[in-house]
Amino acid sequence: MGRVFLRECRILVKNPIYGFCMVVFPLLVVLFFTSLMDEGQPLNLPVAVVDQDNTSTTRALTRSLDAFQNSEVVAHYPTLTEARRAIQQNKIYGFLYFPKGTTDKLLASRQPKISFYYSLTSITGGSLVFKDLKTISTLGSAAVGQGTMRAKGFTEKQIQTFLQPIRLDLHQISNPQTNYNVYLSTMLIPGLMMLFMFLITAYSLGTELKFGTSKEWLQTADNNILVALIGKLLPQTLIFLAITFIYEYYVFGVLRFPHPGGVWMMTLLAVLHVLASQGFGVFVFGLMPSLRMSMSICSLWAVLSFSMAGSAFPIIGMDSPLQALSWLFPLRHYYMLYQICVFNGYPLLEAWFHLAALVGFALLPWLVLKKIKNAMLTYVYIP
Repeated sequence: MGRVFLRECRILVKNPIYGFCMVVFPLLVVLFFTSLMDEGQPLNLPVAVVDQDNTSTTRALTRSLDAFQNSEVVAHYPTLTEARRAIQQNKIYGFLYFPKGTTDKLLASRQPKISFYYSLTSITGGSLVFKDLKTISTLGSAAVGQGTMRAKGFTEKQIQTFLQPIRLDLHQISNPQTNYNVYLSTMLIPGLMMLFMFLITAYSLGTELKFGTSKEWLQTADNNILVALIGKLLPQTLIFLAITFIYEYYVFGVLRFPHPGGVWMMTLLAVLHVLASQGFGVFVFGLMPSLRMSMSICSLWAVLSFSMAGSAFPIIGMDSPLQALSWLFPLRHYYMLYQICVFNGYPLLEAWFHLAALVGFALLPWLVLKKIKNAMLTYVYIP
């Protein structure tokens, strides 16, 4: 095994593809995504106002909208048509419409209609703008109602009870700041690392066939395919583990992402992350011992993993066939294990099935060892 290990180390040094895909690109991915969302969530999203009433009340509501953290009033349009065109041109995410006579109807308690329009082309931006626009619409009627009731002699407690009969006590568990960096980067970055691991594993095996060195590789391992595979993958495993630990130290140690599960749980997750990814890459190559086909399948599976992980859209909301299919993606089990045991701090027993699934992915090469050996001895590379 030592000879195979040294042989693989020389290949890694000579071929720059390994250095870029195993070290440079993963580190760039870590820095890119964590810096892209370093503010936690989008701020100062552009919105507009169509104020055909133009009174002190509507101007005060406009200033209140501009004061919100997520929204910034960047334009005032005279008509609805111009504001709608601005949304379609992606200049703004939404706008608030005050028709003429809004203030007079408010003061006369005649229920004026205040409209707001928003775009869900970007679901995150549209949702945040919707929240601010709806809040402003509610504040307008509440302010007038408060003034009217105060003039009639109601106490502040009575006014608050009337305007807000039920007071909400909101608790956002584990991520109270609604930090998008916390729950997106912890899925996107490991998912992209899996992509590199899939591809490099399949590439390192496929190039043995492509360059006609497969028999030499097996001879170095005394024709023992298990020794040959371990010796070939061990240097890659060590490098990928180092990069994964760097990622975990950066996001959990430097950026201080919540991790009540502790260091040992993160270490176990990193090891399973790497071994499951490499095991899947070997398995795919064993099913289709072709450099081109195995890398294509690995790429497709890795890209689909982002949708099937359950971060952007919950798996329980998908159709039954897709729910069943999600169990075949290593990223799904990684993400669930991270959520349950690292992010929320539950014991490993609560996620035993996902743990077993990742171990199963790591052991998949056992099913294709003979086929890989046969391919290395008899297959002829076809470009």
